[in-house]
Amino acid sequence: MGAAQAQEGELPALADPNVIRVLLSSELETALVAQMAGRVARLDASLGSVVKKDQTLLAFDCAEADARLRMAQAEADSARETLVVKSNLRKLDAAGDLEVSLARADARRTEAAVALNRAQAAQCSIKAPFSGQVVKVHVKPYSGVNVGAPLFELVSDGPLKLRLNVPSRLLRSLQVGAPLEVAIDETGRRYAAKVSAINGRVDAVAQTVELEARLDEDAPELLPGMSGVARFPAAEDDS
Repeated sequence: MGAAQAQEGELPALADPNVIRVLLSSELETALVAQMAGRVARLDASLGSVVKKDQTLLAFDCAEADARLRMAQAEADSARETLVVKSNLRKLDAAGDLEVSLARADARRTEAAVALNRAQAAQCSIKAPFSGQVVKVHVKPYSGVNVGAPLFELVSDGPLKLRLNVPSRLLRSLQVGAPLEVAIDETGRRYAAKVSAINGRVDAVAQTVELEARLDEDAPELLPGMSGVARFPAAEDDS
């Protein structure tokens, strides 16, 4: 058994008013989408892959984007040389202020074009925004994608958080740090946790408030998406 203090036993009955459904989720979850249209040249991640922050997950065929960047760099080099020549001629009174100003503006324009093409070329590779695990892959090698097409879904590694909606009447006895016990369906075990955040707004229709909680100890057997029920001892004492 993992380091978490877990106990075997039957799950609490849902008829108990002090028992609330709970969902496990990762600290960060995201869906990565294509920022450009192109063909997948290399796929470096698959379902279940453990990835590190900034690790390349996918690379597009970007020969055209690379060529545009090289062209922009060549134009910028030429514009800078022209500016140097015009500036030297101005010192000799062989060029006017207007010529120098135009050369300087052209140099700035070509530098901006380089920055734009470099940013577009950077979109040719998709990198992991954080360390975690790939939970869904939407593309295949050598397939074509359009702008905005989904590519991957990732969840972060590290401790999980518990999300639950409790009756708003419990607010009078609940606060950050309040203990609760969680029974997870998939493991059949119970885990000690504490409330870590309380939403500042009550759902007036459902008369519930959203909470987040953290397990007291690590539980490596738990995964995002698992669910169960939570019981608040403080609520039982007040009832």
